Amino acid sequence: MAEKYIIRVTAGPDYNIDNHVVVPVNSHETVKVSNDLIDAEINVRVQNYGGLPRNSPTTSPYFLLEPHATNDDQYSLAIRFTPKIPRKSRRQSPSPGSRPSSRGGPFHNGLSNDEVSQETPQASSASDGKDASSGPENGISGHDLQFGNDFDHPIRDRLPPGFSYAMNIVKWWIDPGLDGDPYADMPYLYGPGLSSFNRIHIGEGSHDPEKGGLHFEEGGDEAGLEARRAIGAPDGAAERKKWALGKDSKDRWVFEYGKTYCVDFFNPYIDFKDFSLRLPGFTLPIMKYWDGQGLRYVLRNRTTGDTYLVILFSLYLKEDVNEDGSLKPAALQAAREDKELAKEAGKFAEDGDDADGKREEDVPGSGGDDDVD
Repeated sequence: MAEKYIIRVTAGPDYNIDNHVVVPVNSHETVKVSNDLIDAEINVRVQNYGGLPRNSPTTSPYFLLEPHATNDDQYSLAIRFTPKIPRKSRRQSPSPGSRPSSRGGPFHNGLSNDEVSQETPQASSASDGKDASSGPENGISGHDLQFGNDFDHPIRDRLPPGFSYAMNIVKWWIDPGLDGDPYADMPYLYGPGLSSFNRIHIGEGSHDPEKGGLHFEEGGDEAGLEARRAIGAPDGAAERKKWALGKDSKDRWVFEYGKTYCVDFFNPYIDFKDFSLRLPGFTLPIMKYWDGQGLRYVLRNRTTGDTYLVILFSLYLKEDVNEDGSLKPAALQAAREDKELAKEAGKFAEDGDDADGKREEDVPGSGGDDDVD
C-alpha cells in the first residue's frame, strides 16, 4: 500500500495550510517561518527520501555524522528560532489536555507556493495584566514551550492492538516527559521541548552545507554556556534531558525573547520509506491503520495555546500529483473540504472570518480557494 503514496513536507507559522510552504527535504537550504511570536529557520532531513519536491536528495550528509550514523537515525527536524515579545496579550483558555486553540492541516492539503512574509514588526511591549499563570515576563518558561504531535479528529478506532504497550515504551525508553491523550476527540502527544529535543544550543549555532545545513551540538556560544551553567543545566544532552524532567529545572529555564536558540529533534523510530514505526520490541505498519491524517509536529505554548510553528508530513496518492509536483484537481478539492472541516471545528480562523470562524464573504485574492496551489 505504501508504494501508492508520496510524501510532501511543509512548514508554516500556524495550522492554516494556506500559510505553509514546501520544505526542500535533505537540502541544506532552510525554510524561514515568521509570525508575531517567532522568527525561525527549519531544515528537514529524511533517510531514503522519495517524496516531493521531485528529484529531492534521498539522504543528507547529516546522517553520516555521529551520533546519527551509529543510531541509524531516520529523520531530523532542526530549528533555529528567536522568540518575540508578544505585541499584546494573546492569552486564551486552553482546551482540556492543553490542546491548541487553533489547528489545521489534514492530508491532501493545498498550499500556496508564495514565501511566508518575513516582515516582522517590532513588538511594542510585553503582555500586560500579567497573572500567576502567564509565565516569566522576559520569555517562555521551560514548562510552557511544548513540542509534539496532534491530530484533527479521533484515531482511537484506528489504534492497533498493543498500542498502549507501545506508548509505555515511548514514555519509559524515549521521552519520559511526553504527555497526552491518543484516545481523545482531538488526540495529542506533547512534551516540554526542554526534555524532548535531542539537542539544545543557546546561540546562533552554525549552518554548514557539508553537514546538511543547520548543525549544532548540545551547549551554546560563550554567553549561552554561561546562561546554562548559571541555572544548573548540564552541558551534555542526555544529562540535560534528565535534568529537565524536574519541576525546578523547568522553573529556572526561560527561552528569552530576542535570544536565539537552536534545537534538533531526531530519532530512528519512524521509517518514511515503508511508513512504519519501529520501537524497541515493537513494529507498527502505519499504513495498515492510517486514517488519512497528516503527521504534524507543533511548537506551541502550553499555557496560552499559542502556535509558534507547524511542520506537516502529508501523504498523497501518486496518481493525484502532477509530474512537476503540483496537485491535481481531485487532491485540491479534498484539500478545500478538509480545510473547511478544520475551520468549522475552530482549529484556525482567517481574516474575514467572524468569531465562530465563519467567512462573512468571499474576497477574491484573500487566500481563499482560488489562491490554493
